[in-house]
Amino acid sequence: MAIILPDLPYAYDALEPVIDAETMTLHHGKHHATYVANVNAALEKHPEIGEDLVALLSDVESIPADIRQAVINNGGGHLNHALFWELLSPEKTEITEEVAAAINEAFGSFDAFKEAFTAAATTRFGSGWAFLVVNAEGKLEVVSTPNQDTPIMDGKQPILALDVWEHAYYLNYRNVRPNYIKAFFEIINWNKVDELYKAAK
Repeated sequence: MAIILPDLPYAYDALEPVIDAETMTLHHGKHHATYVANVNAALEKHPEIGEDLVALLSDVESIPADIRQAVINNGGGHLNHALFWELLSPEKTEITEEVAAAINEAFGSFDAFKEAFTAAATTRFGSGWAFLVVNAEGKLEVVSTPNQDTPIMDGKQPILALDVWEHAYYLNYRNVRPNYIKAFFEIINWNKVDELYKAAK
């Protein structure tokens, strides 16, 4: 059973004006689809390891050396994007009490969290991601990863993710990544964040 490209939970134009339809079409239909195709091709070389990407990326040393980087790059790319799409919402959602309380405990305030997350996304050199994660102690922290690395590789569960590869924002925001990061906060699906937080705990 090969890994498949998930459908978006909304139309390609549903996130406009924050993310335009052309970017979403290319990002999902081309970039994400390529990660899916490439990770399937890698895993076909070693059917004995299975296709559970979360399990594999939780223990990257268990992945055969000849496909390890391909699985990290493309398997991580698939997991990161599948998560990202679900964390975006065309309808305005409000942060839940439980997530707000956890953020206040970890960062002192929502504004302090937003500042930390924005800094992680802004200062990621080149391509990568910013995440809000639940760490091994059950606490929230902000991390940034290069390329398509996932926090799962470090034993952390992502509950909020922002793609800061240029293909995620360049058509609309050109080289002004901070404007894209600011706009992202307008379309976060806090209901999904809440669901992921409860599951991670």
